[in-house]
Amino acid sequence: MPLDFLTEVSREFADGEAIVDRDRAVTYRALAAAIAAARVRLAAAGIGAGAVVALEADYSASAIAMLLALFESGAIAVPLAPVPGTRNPTLRELAQAEWRVTASGDGGDEARIESTGVVAAHPLYAELRARGVPGLVLFTSGSTGEPKASVHDGERLLRKYRTRRRGRRTLLFLLFDHIGGVDTLLQVLANGGTAIIPADRTPESVCATIERHCVEVLPAAPSFLAMLLLSEAHLRHDLSSLRWITYGAEVMPQATLDRVARVFPQATLLQKYGITEVGTLRSRSRANDSLWVKVGGDGFATRVVDGRLEIKAESSILGYLNAPSPFTADGWFITGDAVEVDGEYLRILGRVSDLINVGGRKVYPAEVEGVILELDEIAEAAVLGEAHPFTGQVVVARVVPRGPTEPRALEQRVRAHCRARLESYKVPVKVLVSTGSLHSERQKTTRR
Repeated sequence: MPLDFLTEVSREFADGEAIVDRDRAVTYRALAAAIAAARVRLAAAGIGAGAVVALEADYSASAIAMLLALFESGAIAVPLAPVPGTRNPTLRELAQAEWRVTASGDGGDEARIESTGVVAAHPLYAELRARGVPGLVLFTSGSTGEPKASVHDGERLLRKYRTRRRGRRTLLFLLFDHIGGVDTLLQVLANGGTAIIPADRTPESVCATIERHCVEVLPAAPSFLAMLLLSEAHLRHDLSSLRWITYGAEVMPQATLDRVARVFPQATLLQKYGITEVGTLRSRSRANDSLWVKVGGDGFATRVVDGRLEIKAESSILGYLNAPSPFTADGWFITGDAVEVDGEYLRILGRVSDLINVGGRKVYPAEVEGVILELDEIAEAAVLGEAHPFTGQVVVARVVPRGPTEPRALEQRVRAHCRARLESYKVPVKVLVSTGSLHSERQKTTRR
């Protein structure tokens, strides 16, 4: 059974808290019953092994039970976080979803199940059905084009959670359809921990949830951690229960990491590394204030070729539904992340696709953003390339000030600071002062 490890944990921790859903505690015994009830509902609707099911939900006890029931039923789950606009209909179409399940995101217990009338006949789905295993479809961000639909063998992906570790009280912050979010959820439940769902993802709500439920682990994107410090919500709540703050999904600016380390001296800061196509690797940061990290673990191998990280993993996807195979001839996945190497440790420089080419010289936006964020008067920074007739591209920065400011004077201070810290070709030729947030709804810096 794909979730046999969860069955064992549910017996051992039957009356322990598995989930705290907006202040409502759900025991492991109750979660097991909810999974069984969801399986009955799926079977009654005609959803069984090999069915492709779009599960549109944010975290809730009912949504989690439904996701786990889909795995147990041998179905192919396509989790989609609720967002406005046409994103989810487009992704349902890309996934060839045969069923649509909409689960309540407010702590309710009901889920709506409806057929889409689609017949999913992609060869990768046929491969999963032939293997008799569940599947998981996750989408890449699509920041530089159409999102790619990654197809995981659910049995292979779930295998690593059979190794027991210590269970902790962990906030579910990363989104329901993100590889980091899925990994966090499964790690917590596989080890008898407690998955704690905040009312929303604002700094105030997150800090209030940490205080109220004695959260030990906060997984978040660097952009959110910067927002949290800027909001000063941490000063209005007791966050002394935090023992781990994990970060990933984008490059962490050194200035932000230094601030987080100062504000939370009791917590271990750990850089995580995961990617949709291979899963989440085990990691170890060199130090709390260090951006150097060692990644790998059982089932993963890494190598660096021409300054780019490549990974070979037992949990790698079978392929994309809408793009060619992403693997090299010898089975390595090219992550697209540029890295520096120091012995066993790596420092992630950023996505190669974000690279700015200034007259043939490379500029990684994250490096310039990190320098700009050293200025106390800057709350957010996003750096991008702009076309130029002579150099191909030049560096442009967008910044959000912490308070009222005179834009021209702020631009001059930013450029002067960058000139003192960076090579001349990395210094922004323009600094645009913005009043709106530079973060997306997925809590990452927007550079487009």
